[in-house]
Amino acid sequence: MTAISLGTVFARAVARDPGALAVVDGPVRMTYAEWNGEIARVAHGLTGLGIDSGDAVAAVLSNRVETATLFWACQRIGAAFVPFNWRGSADDFAYVIENCEAKVFFYEPRSEASAVEALRATGFPEDRRVRVGGAAGEGAAFEDLAGAPGGNAPRPADPASTCLMLYTSGTTGRPKGVPRTHNAERNATFNCVAQLHYRYGEVQLGVMPLFHTMGVRALEMAAALNGAFICMPAFDAGDAIGLIETERIEALFLVPTMFHDMVHHPGIAAADLSSVRHIGFAGTSMTSALTRTCAEIFQPEVFVNFYGSSEIYSFAVCDHVVDKPGCAGRAATGQELRVVFADPDCRSGPDEILPRGEIGEVIAPMACLDAFAGYWKRPDADARAIRGGWYFTGDLGYFDEDGELFLVGRVDDMIISGGENIHPEEVEDALDALPLVRQAAVIGMPDDRMGQKVVAFVEPASPEASAERLDAACLAGDLARFKRPRAYVFVESIPRSASGKLLRRLLRDGAYTVLPDFDSTL
Repeated sequence: MTAISLGTVFARAVARDPGALAVVDGPVRMTYAEWNGEIARVAHGLTGLGIDSGDAVAAVLSNRVETATLFWACQRIGAAFVPFNWRGSADDFAYVIENCEAKVFFYEPRSEASAVEALRATGFPEDRRVRVGGAAGEGAAFEDLAGAPGGNAPRPADPASTCLMLYTSGTTGRPKGVPRTHNAERNATFNCVAQLHYRYGEVQLGVMPLFHTMGVRALEMAAALNGAFICMPAFDAGDAIGLIETERIEALFLVPTMFHDMVHHPGIAAADLSSVRHIGFAGTSMTSALTRTCAEIFQPEVFVNFYGSSEIYSFAVCDHVVDKPGCAGRAATGQELRVVFADPDCRSGPDEILPRGEIGEVIAPMACLDAFAGYWKRPDADARAIRGGWYFTGDLGYFDEDGELFLVGRVDDMIISGGENIHPEEVEDALDALPLVRQAAVIGMPDDRMGQKVVAFVEPASPEASAERLDAACLAGDLARFKRPRAYVFVESIPRSASGKLLRRLLRDGAYTVLPDFDSTL
């Protein structure tokens, strides 16, 4: 059987149903036939800039139609699309430009200041800079690139070649490049379609960043099913609810933070959510309380927890989270998972398997359908994460008596207090279930007596919230006494990445604003 490239997947979607709605971005609405013409013109413009097969096309863009068009234009000519967080600094952008060996760089007004500074600092050629959405600076405008007449025929791409490079957010140091091949992306996409139970013509909210694996997956799944990708450049709970109503969105594949903000938005009660049939989450665990609330408000036909990563997209899937909140389920299609002894120094091996019920590091084989081959120019990272043919996720978890996986945090985030192992997510789940708490994050901080103490950072849901009340609730609940927080800090907001991932390192660094009207105890 001959494998096919992502560009071929899109071309066949156009041939199958050219009149189907493909993409929406505000007033812009294009069918597959119309969008294909736009993509062909942009692809032709890229070749006019000298972009060849395998070249890196870097972009710091939000979820706009130009970004989605650029992604498919790269696939049409065999180039590698390299998106990066548009909120990054000039130093971040300069690093990516040089690390991925970018041949062209796209930016928009939101990323303009940092982009222009980075481009000038690196001496990036002016004729390879492309401004999107009216951004200022040197170089061509996207409209000029897309205005080229006609369009060349698609270039055949080797399915084993790199079509995409994602950069991990990184908890320390520089982000790591994750090269993804056509084969890995195609397999990840169809695997996700099957395990999220999507149907032909699915209308999806395209709000997960297109520099994140979930955002790219939604874009690719839309093409695989001749569905519609509804662009949302930046998440806002009220606007998302409005798009669900006006565009009759059927599928929401988001991070729990986005679901949390929607279900707690004052406009949700009066909203028509009847079009939503599929909801899924990934990126981080969803609390038991939020799981129940999402099920009650959206009443979906399918509710899925999808566990994966940029490196290996599919680890595990649970399609019965309402009955088993917090469960990550069983290994995904074609996948195998183990829980092994967790060693922060990365010296454990894949055969140090733990019995059911014991917490360890989750690992998956590199020989699977949608794995990467190793980090870009980072043999040091490969040595830490890839051992004995297995990928060490850095996630802590255990298999329950049914053989299903539960995640309890990260190896690096585990708190050791008085010789006891405490997993932050277990404490956060207990706090998030309390009416006085909007959201909570837990970290370990140095303590002379205990080694580390559990500290909770809380976004309060009520002016009645206090350390005393929360401590009393923890003592009255199911959380073991030694696991409860020994200090509380009430903050304006808990720091998260653009993809909704909790950034505990910023809490450790003091990057938060204390609420003066609440009595913090740190």
